[in-house]
Amino acid sequence: MPDGQGQISNIDINSIQDVEVLRGPFSALYGNASGGVINVTTETGRQPPTLEASSYYGSYGSWRYGLKATGAMGDGTQPGDVDYTVSTTRFTTHGYRDHSGARKNLANAKLGVHLDEASKLSLIFNSVDIKADDPGGLTESEWKADPQQAPRAEQYNTRKTIKQTQAGLRYERQLSAQDDISVMAYAGERETTQYQSIPLVAQLKPAQAGGVITLQRHYQGIDSRWTHRGELGVPVTFTGGVNYENMSENRKGYNNFRLNNGTPEFGHKGDLRRDERNLMWNVDPYLQTQWQLTQKLSLDAGVRYSSVWFDSNDHYIAPGNGDDSGDASYHHWLPAGSLKYALTDAWNIYLAAGRGFETPTINELSYRADGQSGFNFDLKPSTNDTVEVGSKMRIGNGLLTAALFQTDTDDEIVVASSMGGRTTYKNAGKTRRQGAELALDQRFAGDWRVKASWTWLDATYRSNVCQGQNCDGNRMPGIARNMGFASLGFIPDEGWYAGTDVRYMGDIMANDENTAKAPSYTVVGLNTGYKFNYSQLTVDIFGRVDNLFDKEYIGSVIVNESNGRYYEPAPGRNYGVGINLAWQFE
Repeated sequence: MPDGQGQISNIDINSIQDVEVLRGPFSALYGNASGGVINVTTETGRQPPTLEASSYYGSYGSWRYGLKATGAMGDGTQPGDVDYTVSTTRFTTHGYRDHSGARKNLANAKLGVHLDEASKLSLIFNSVDIKADDPGGLTESEWKADPQQAPRAEQYNTRKTIKQTQAGLRYERQLSAQDDISVMAYAGERETTQYQSIPLVAQLKPAQAGGVITLQRHYQGIDSRWTHRGELGVPVTFTGGVNYENMSENRKGYNNFRLNNGTPEFGHKGDLRRDERNLMWNVDPYLQTQWQLTQKLSLDAGVRYSSVWFDSNDHYIAPGNGDDSGDASYHHWLPAGSLKYALTDAWNIYLAAGRGFETPTINELSYRADGQSGFNFDLKPSTNDTVEVGSKMRIGNGLLTAALFQTDTDDEIVVASSMGGRTTYKNAGKTRRQGAELALDQRFAGDWRVKASWTWLDATYRSNVCQGQNCDGNRMPGIARNMGFASLGFIPDEGWYAGTDVRYMGDIMANDENTAKAPSYTVVGLNTGYKFNYSQLTVDIFGRVDNLFDKEYIGSVIVNESNGRYYEPAPGRNYGVGINLAWQFE
């Protein structure tokens, strides 16, 4: 979204071509982002045309099935050549916990047309329709007594529906051997309805927005960039461009009850309690450069000037709930740079530094921590300075990476409190994240592959964010200090394959005071399958067991939950089996 929001619910895993994760300083060049950027590319169709069907059934009534068609007319290099990828998926589940059923329908399409020898036009379409019950959080005693219960969720019938449709168009043209241009435009709409477990007494307050949220958002944007490759004493590449995005939101709130002979019946949309139209837009020019200083030393440098505007028009005026219209704007320079030195053809080291900028999203601005009506315009954007040093080394058929980093943030946007599914935010003053990452991805002995990674992350408050006690130096909630992953697999192109994986997560603080936490855990998974070809048909039959030893653990925490209901339990041992079929038309 233009205000910096992101979601992955509309990504079709079955049609992903590659995933690029940009962490650290250079993610700032993508705009209003703090921790990094995940760039997901949809598969480009190729010859021969292929039709795939998949089905998966697992514990808790989980069922996923889908279809995908890919292909191309021509070899993808001549004028008039067309490539395509079309996929659709449906997922349903009863859920591990009470009141945790869900349903998701997803469609994705990509069409590419080579207009001539130097230009290509790509069209991408995506649609998702989600309906999910929300079981809510539990206290520690509730979790230990029965992790599957959801007492308040059933009382208020808490749930959420999302419908999102978007389309994008990208035009790419090679002007010369030195120059390229790219223009990307997109537009979409998103509708959300959420029922929350806000207590009746709270909903009746004049400044309250009720317990039902309905959102209608329309958004669009355009990004134009020019790339030039040349020399200024040394080989250099310049990429300059400008990004414009805007979003309009119609936000309404209603009581989550209706009266029947004076008795409240929860789970039904009641009287209107909020009605506003919110606008947001941004304009971000940017420049990136790559300099090959020597055969082994290269410099990347870039800058982006980010400007973001918010405007809110309140249409709900009532006694005790006045006109809360308002506006805000934020502007900031975002420089970043890195040096990379190649010690050998297979080993390089690097040093990177940059500044990031995170504005409050419309969701973060929507509710005030003091319980009054209107936008939280006291919430300021955060800025962060990051330094990272690292190494990347190829070892045979593998890659070994290591990194040390530190991020200092001013006015970090953090959770003030959460209650009944509604969250308010505040600025935390100064925070610091410092850590180390180590990862190995190695193929060996033909068809064997091992992956291992470890992250140590010390995230702390550097100023007091608590009332009644000093939280300076406390760990930031919602962040584990240690995380580890390891997997070993035997993965030939055909025949039997199998693997195992282990995940470790350190304890996670649940509140700013560090008086509640989710315990650390280790879980193990096993998978196996058989893959074979029969003429033009490829068949893959597989099965998987997760949480092999039936570990009881907390999958996530609700940070600073006002009633101590921090904990969202994860499933115990669960199973799944599936089949993938692919037919190539030759």
